[in-house]
This record gives sequence, structure tokens and C-alpha cells, in this order.
Amino acid sequence: MKKQRQIVFDTETTGLNKFGLPYIGHRIIEIGAIELINRKFTGKIFHTYLNPNRLIDTEAFKIHGINNEFLKNKKNFKEISNDFLKLIKDADLIAHNAMFDVNFINYEFSLINKNFPKIENLCNIIDTLSIARKLFPRKKNSLNSLCKRFEINKSKRVLHSALVDAKLLTKVYLFMTGGQQILKPKKETKFNEEKYKNKKILNLTNTIYANKKEILNHNLFFKTNQNI
Repeated sequence: MKKQRQIVFDTETTGLNKFGLPYIGHRIIEIGAIELINRKFTGKIFHTYLNPNRLIDTEAFKIHGINNEFLKNKKNFKEISNDFLKLIKDADLIAHNAMFDVNFINYEFSLINKNFPKIENLCNIIDTLSIARKLFPRKKNSLNSLCKRFEINKSKRVLHSALVDAKLLTKVYLFMTGGQQILKPKKETKFNEEKYKNKKILNLTNTIYANKKEILNHNLFFKTNQNI
């Protein structure tokens, strides 16, 4: 039987345009991705911060707390593009409001090679927001709302973080696609983090590019530098 390989991912960016295409002129500054095979965690995490070679919008900084000083010595997208492409190629690519992130990824690849194929032609795109809207019509279906609905601990989501959000979305996705019996989770159906405590999904020991020191530096930067 062919293995089902899925990558749950999220991005943070320098901002977005209020008019026209939201991604033009903006850049990705963080990517967080979690690998699943046959709906099970493999422990493989792809996480990197990126130097956008442009300033971060004030509005975006207030959301994710990542500033220009923190990113100035990080790699750019081109330097990690081959590794990221290898990770996602031929996989189901899962994101919340997926085309927002996919369009930013496509834009980054287009800056490297204008003839590069669209990511949606290389991967099967799954939008968890569309799934949530079908399951819970006329309800709030933000990531925060879904975590609350499925009783998923989101205490680490103080600010938006691509890695934290990818971890949370992985749990949300498994709940939403796991069968009718968990649409209204009881205590015994909550995501069992203890069961997976030895899987590297719950820590950063298998992180690519970013490490615990970088995460701590990010948090320190946010605390000591409230301006971009």
C-alpha cells in the first residue's frame, strides 16, 4: 500500500498589501512544517526563519513579533528553497486558508525562477479552513476557535508563530478528519500529547535550520525590542 505523506505548514510574512495581490513585494520570514505519514507523526519538523531583505510592516510585527534585527543574519528563501521543495513535493500540503500561504510560496519561487511551476501543480493542496466551514457552518473557524472547540491546549500561542501554528493545525486537522465520533470531543478523545511525548513533534530536537537557541533569541528580541 502506498504511504500517504502529508505536510502541515504555516508561514509568517513581512506583511500584506491591502489592495491588489496581497503578496506582491512582501516576503516570507518564517516557515514551520510538520510531516505526517499515514496520519501519524514521523517526528520530522522543518522550521526556518528567513531574511526578507526588506523591512517588516508594523502591523505584521504586532502579530508575530519577529523583527528585522532578529532576521538580519538568517538565510534567504533561495538558500533553503531546494530543501523545502524536497520536503513538500508529491505530498498533501495542508494549511489553514491554504491559498494565502501557497501564493506567498509561489511568489518566492517566482523570484528565483519566473518559469517555476506552481506549488499546486506539485502538491495536493488541502485547506483546513474549507473543511472547518463545511463541518461547522455559521461558526467561527479561526485556528484559535478550532483549538477551543477540540479542547487543544494553545497556551503557547502568545503570538503567531509558523511552527507553533503548524503544530496546532496538525492536531486540528487530525480531529476534523478522524471521523464523526470526534466532532464533539470528550475528555477521553482529546489529543493525547503524553502518548506522543517521545515524538519530536512536541519539541525542537529535530528542527531543521532553527533551533532552541534561535527560538529563545526570538522571544528575547520581542521582549526587549517593541519596535521593528
